[in-house]
Amino acid sequence: MSRVLLLSTTTGYQLRSFNDAAEQLGIEVVFATDRCQQLDDPWRDRAIAVRFHEEAASIEAIVAEARRAPFHGVIAVGDRPAILAALVAARLGLPGNPPEAAAASSNKLEARHRLAAAGLAVPSYFTVPAGGDGRRAAADSRITFPCVLKPLGLSGSRGVIRADSPAEWAAAFDRISALLARVDVRAARTGLENMVLVERFIAGREFAVEGVLTDGALQVFTIFDKPDPLDGPFFEETIYVTPSALDPESQSQLVAIIQEATDALGLWHGPVHAECRVGPGGVFVLEVAARPIGGLCSRALRFADGSSLEHVLLRHAIGEDVWTSSREAAASAVMMIPIPRRGWLRRVDGEKEARAVPNVEEVHVTARPGQLLETLPEAGSYLGFIFARAASTVDAEAAVRAAHAQLSFIIEPAIEMVRTPG
Repeated sequence: MSRVLLLSTTTGYQLRSFNDAAEQLGIEVVFATDRCQQLDDPWRDRAIAVRFHEEAASIEAIVAEARRAPFHGVIAVGDRPAILAALVAARLGLPGNPPEAAAASSNKLEARHRLAAAGLAVPSYFTVPAGGDGRRAAADSRITFPCVLKPLGLSGSRGVIRADSPAEWAAAFDRISALLARVDVRAARTGLENMVLVERFIAGREFAVEGVLTDGALQVFTIFDKPDPLDGPFFEETIYVTPSALDPESQSQLVAIIQEATDALGLWHGPVHAECRVGPGGVFVLEVAARPIGGLCSRALRFADGSSLEHVLLRHAIGEDVWTSSREAAASAVMMIPIPRRGWLRRVDGEKEARAVPNVEEVHVTARPGQLLETLPEAGSYLGFIFARAASTVDAEAAVRAAHAQLSFIIEPAIEMVRTPG
């Protein structure tokens, strides 16, 4: 039986999907997650305990397991796991990305450097250290408006804020600095917690590209359109829909540029999730991640033979040819349910009605009663996911919107603690 090592955080939504796909394929999946090392298998997944900020010790723990029974492939779910996965693949002699390429793909600043050096369209950018007086920092002569501030150590639009004036810039900077000072953020130990990337805002529509690299060659599974405008001040992604409405020539151009971007970063083998903006200035690559699409969004991608993305990636990891894999004919959409306001979630009403909307396949609420919800830019998660399939993208998109309209979220305001002197 083939064995695949899957590296992830303990909060990764995709672990169960990969496990189910592996059982169907007859592949053994061994998880390596950043679970507690002091407890005996707290998640009952027999995972190897790793720490993404302690690479040497984590690699040795994985190598020890490989001595017991060899691995035939490595997959990472998440940006930080992608770096450790590359290091492990190099150590075990398995196909993967060069570690420096995986690290570059996970670092917004280094990615910008490499894309610009390759001649790809990149917005003007610079970095500033977080903290201090936002009003003083807003006087930096390099700032042009509109611009976007992005914490280097965070992902998923967390902490990303658009500013159109010096006052907005100062407020955004102070808000990001406060977020980066939080205990839960600093506990991640990315090494990038104190830096903020400042970029010129790029007008246009956003798209996501899902695919896989095999010896450097990019195979695209699908292009997702993002129908909602993402113009700020925060950048909460809500709906992905496929197939893309872009004309064939534009799609080919987009794919070619993503291939150039993977070359520029040095990525070589494994899943790819790319984000880009297309507008008057052309195609701007925002991100090329050495991992699959996050959360449960992969369920919006199904293949003609009924396989899931996890099926295909597991087969690719053990060396099978997946070049003949093609997306299903039906259109599909996923909505990442946005958090309407900060507070304690008490309950969700209307799930039965939402599931009854024509073309809706699934309504999956991942937030739990009693959970403290935060909105962007502080939020690090969604309320859940809505999936639909239909004959057209118009119908699929309409279905997830209609289902969302059936949901009511009962949220109790969180009491803000105010410290007073004395």
